[in-house]
Amino acid sequence: MTAESTVPSPGLVPGRPPRDHGTRAVPVLPPRGAATGFRFPARRRPPLRRTVPAALIAADTAAALLGTPAFTEAGRRPLLAALLVAASLLLRPQPPSPPVPSLLDELPAVCGRIAVAWLAVAALVAAYGPRHALPPGTLLAGFLLQSAASCLLRGAVHGRRRAALLRRPQAALVVGPAATAQRVAAAVLRHPRYGMRPVGVVAEHPDGGAGGLPVLTTGEEVERAVIQNGVRAVLAVRPAARGAHGPLLRALAESGCAVWEIDADSPSYATRQRLAGFSCRRLLLSGARRGSAGKRALDVLVSGALLLLAGPSLLVCAAVLRWADGPGVLFRQERIGKDGRPFTLLKFRTHRPADAHEAATRWSVADEHAMRPFCRLLRRTSLDELPQLWNVLRGDMSLVGPRPERPYFAALFSRTHPGYAARHRMRTGITGLAQVHGLRGDTSIEDRARFDNAYIDNWSLWQDVCILLRTAVALLRPTGS
Repeated sequence: MTAESTVPSPGLVPGRPPRDHGTRAVPVLPPRGAATGFRFPARRRPPLRRTVPAALIAADTAAALLGTPAFTEAGRRPLLAALLVAASLLLRPQPPSPPVPSLLDELPAVCGRIAVAWLAVAALVAAYGPRHALPPGTLLAGFLLQSAASCLLRGAVHGRRRAALLRRPQAALVVGPAATAQRVAAAVLRHPRYGMRPVGVVAEHPDGGAGGLPVLTTGEEVERAVIQNGVRAVLAVRPAARGAHGPLLRALAESGCAVWEIDADSPSYATRQRLAGFSCRRLLLSGARRGSAGKRALDVLVSGALLLLAGPSLLVCAAVLRWADGPGVLFRQERIGKDGRPFTLLKFRTHRPADAHEAATRWSVADEHAMRPFCRLLRRTSLDELPQLWNVLRGDMSLVGPRPERPYFAALFSRTHPGYAARHRMRTGITGLAQVHGLRGDTSIEDRARFDNAYIDNWSLWQDVCILLRTAVALLRPTGS
């Protein structure tokens, strides 16, 4: 768990609002993509991306059923068929989908998965009783039958998708330096079998982009191209995804576009995916992630268990704080959460701001050195953060995620630091990747935003577990807030 910063941040003057912020009301978060002036329509789901996975699941299920005639005992066939279907679906290969799917590319993974499924079923049957073990001939026949059926059915699904892409190629934008982006667009147009039709180039400057597709340099032009052409794909020429175009690509991903990173010069990373001869890989930039239900389940289980285990400690802290510092044990403050929605964050009160304006707009803590010893102990050990477990249990926060900030500073940092607003794609957290890398207190806001966005872009449940373990280790040797 992390404590709030207690020293001035660079560029913030203690005791008064940051310069050139003024007193007028400002939005908590800019419009989507506002870092570069872009606005996009509501999220859209391309029909192909929605139906192809369902068709592949149906193909794998049918292939497993077609492999069941290898079971010679008719009495056990329904049970063995159910086991085989379950094992086949659980072991389905989940590689990143290429621009144009090919059966030959996934053939080793498919056959390997089928072999493991049959071996798993054989192991379960043998564990039930040695006399029920499946003979080697049954395993070989079943493997061959299911492999042949799976190749035919998955090949048919991929063939239909390739035919659909040839008939109606996806409109695409190419993002990057104008000259390089024009070269990539021309190469993709020369190879229509990839199912993409570039309709424009997005570049900061049109220099070097003479001829070819129109070069879009303003937010209005990009918005018009997205809406009028129904853009479904974005080709980001390296290093556009890591440069000034990062907020734009995230906004396009949120609007439903598939974003591909293209290496136009040399294959500097290993990948089997190609687009018109260029190395490419899919970028997952939107906030939505598979496993969000698992993340929420982890939050509920861990926060609930910690609240039960830490209940006596919470009562002791509250009683000592009430005795040492008077009434008002809990400190409530508005913070900005997922999608820019405000919520009330709970902490143990370790200081008393002069007024509401100071609490909302002052980066440092008023009279920090005049804190009572017990209050300093709470902050140094991060015990003042324990009430936030209730925020996690309620769903306002997560155990792991970007740290929430006050509306005043969220608005300021969203305007002055590219990528800061993109942190709000995910529920905020008590701890996070930035915090376990030492980015707490008086540290770079730009670095925090970069680590937080890296966490969101590469989220996994295991990464959450690792961050929680690293946070627990750090709490055993507190170094101050």
